[in-house]
Amino acid sequence: MTASVTSTSRVFPTWLTSFFSSHPPAEVERRRPWGLEWRASVWFITLVVGLGITTDLIVYSIVIPVFPFELEKKGYSNVSALVGYLLFAYSGGLVFSTPPIAWYSERYNTRQMPLLLGLISLIGSQIMLMEAPSYWVMACARVIQGISSSMVWVVALALLCDATPEEYVGRQLGLAMSGLPLGLLIGPPVGGALYSKLGFRAPFIFGIIVTFADVVGRLLIIEPRVARTWGFDPSLSIVPSDEEKPTDGGGAAVLPDEKDKIESEGVQEQPSAVASDHATSPGAGASDDQATTIVEQAIAAAGTFKQISLMQVMIKLMKSPRAVVTIANILIYGITYSSQETVIPLHLQRVWGLDSSKAGLVFIAAVVPVLFSSPLAGWLSDSHGAEWITFACLVMSLPWWGIVIIEGKLALFIVAYAIESFFTAAVVAPLTRELAIVSTKLEGVGYAHAYGAYNLAYGLGSCVGPIIGGQIFQHVSRGWMGLSVLAIGLLTLAITLSFVWTGDRPLLSRFMTLFRDRKAAEPGAAVDMKDVQEPIAESTEEPSRSDPSL
Repeated sequence: MTASVTSTSRVFPTWLTSFFSSHPPAEVERRRPWGLEWRASVWFITLVVGLGITTDLIVYSIVIPVFPFELEKKGYSNVSALVGYLLFAYSGGLVFSTPPIAWYSERYNTRQMPLLLGLISLIGSQIMLMEAPSYWVMACARVIQGISSSMVWVVALALLCDATPEEYVGRQLGLAMSGLPLGLLIGPPVGGALYSKLGFRAPFIFGIIVTFADVVGRLLIIEPRVARTWGFDPSLSIVPSDEEKPTDGGGAAVLPDEKDKIESEGVQEQPSAVASDHATSPGAGASDDQATTIVEQAIAAAGTFKQISLMQVMIKLMKSPRAVVTIANILIYGITYSSQETVIPLHLQRVWGLDSSKAGLVFIAAVVPVLFSSPLAGWLSDSHGAEWITFACLVMSLPWWGIVIIEGKLALFIVAYAIESFFTAAVVAPLTRELAIVSTKLEGVGYAHAYGAYNLAYGLGSCVGPIIGGQIFQHVSRGWMGLSVLAIGLLTLAITLSFVWTGDRPLLSRFMTLFRDRKAAEPGAAVDMKDVQEPIAESTEEPSRSDPSL
């Protein structure tokens, strides 16, 4: 057996054999892959996932300023509708591919292979678009891009949650999700500039180069489940000392008794549970006993996760009010964001006479604040809970959706639009964190399942949003105002749902408990008869009239 392993390692590099093997090696320390600690660390995985999201959004948005001119050059008419169908094809591919991708990733407990397949198909779709001789080939390429995007979002976010301790999930997701506005910030201006200077193929070549850089990062990653079989737990690389850990009274996301309940029910082991069992710091110098313990726990954890069918996963998610509300809020976000994004250039041109280049500058002014809102909201949701941050961001975004209706000075619109985008986009990090927490409490539901639901909801929202926005703006006399009022109504619904059901302890439950406690503490407050029934029964004396229980 030893001879065969040695001969295999001579043919293939160690990191490649560890990539394809999910079984623990016989010699943990001597045969470790090079760079195991940093390649499997939470921060490196966060960086690669963030790069993947940025790449996906660059490839998605870099063609937006290119399609109209290229379709006109090819002799097509009704170009705006054709561009809309291309965007719809992308969303359609994303929506329909999400369920099988989520099922496959959890069924076979793999993350890296779907990510690599997604990047390969992304490169292929860009080559198809670059060389497309007709419109239907372009539409097929956009469908493939949507499938690739689904792999990036579903599997990459699940990979990040696999590695991150539960109490830091929001922060890491927020940092990774900042790649979304960054990609939107880079894509359109770079695509327009390359197209005007170097021609139609230039934007796609740029996208292929960026995708290859992402491939390198995906190849370097060592999955947490594989790293643990080598005696290294990635969650140890991020957990601080006991003195620096957030206390339970300081608003920790999940209470210790809830974590104990989760583990006692046999739910999928989370990295934080492993981290709490080891006081030593991570690194290559970990003791043999510690490495052996981590390997044994990894093997045990692999057998505790109950595999269920995709239909059972959907039923479990639909039975959880917390999951349903989170998915509904993601759907609302997708509709409001994409419906407004579609008609912003037309509104700016109609009211202030801005051309496409100046409208792009206004769009950049709105995207830049989002780079900071996502990490900040993720960090705050870890320390204070998703219920507070989601509710606060939605409430604070509401007035700015009304202010953008005002057709006064352009400066007022830009400031209002930027603040509106800051608070509205900030809800994404708490919502993605909320799905991660929910998935740990539903037996048989994994991270890929949860983010499959996220991708499905956002894909449907971004599919429906542009249609709603375009129809209202075109057929209603004051279309922009009607669209903004619709967004205010949807966000008000999201605020109500978040107040009642979001978080481990929803805000409604908190306030009701606080109200009952204060009412019970008032002088002369009535006492529950259950509390006084037993003492009265035991007492043979007649209570006095001054007894506060009367």
